[in-house]
Amino acid sequence: MNQNIIKIAVVGPESTGKSTMAKWLADYYKTIWVPEFARTYCENLNADCTWQDEINMFHGQLALEKQLLPKANKLLICDTTFITVKIWSDALFGSSPQEVLNELHLHHYDFYLLLDIDMPWQDDPLRNFPTQREHFMQVWHRELQALKADYTVISGIGNERYQNAVKAINAFTATF
Repeated sequence: MNQNIIKIAVVGPESTGKSTMAKWLADYYKTIWVPEFARTYCENLNADCTWQDEINMFHGQLALEKQLLPKANKLLICDTTFITVKIWSDALFGSSPQEVLNELHLHHYDFYLLLDIDMPWQDDPLRNFPTQREHFMQVWHRELQALKADYTVISGIGNERYQNAVKAINAFTATF
């Protein structure tokens, strides 16, 4: 793994603009972004998500990140992380796969952008909890704090949101 690459994770509850933000940031910083593996995976499911599906998404997200890391230019922008598998497994099944728990403290991201829930909800067939965004925002805070992660909450609508993300990343990378 290239130790010179700074890994930025764009995370948060459903419908906070993570994918759009990750693409935008990758373009802005002239680097590559790691798409959310689970989105493509779930689009191809014909039934409700199972425990094994969560494990498959965990492995798929890690593999995709590993594949794209060598193509990054100083920053690797990750559209979510496998922590999402933990959060969804806990919500849907009451616990998380052990391999996910084992990897949490081993798989490091340098900085997290936690996207705020101040954006309007956008309907999508893969989104399930429009009335629980505040709950999942608190879950994300707890998960990142448990990891002792370096993160900042990104708020704002439209261009203001993007500029707030750039300011946060620039402030973080200025320490390197």
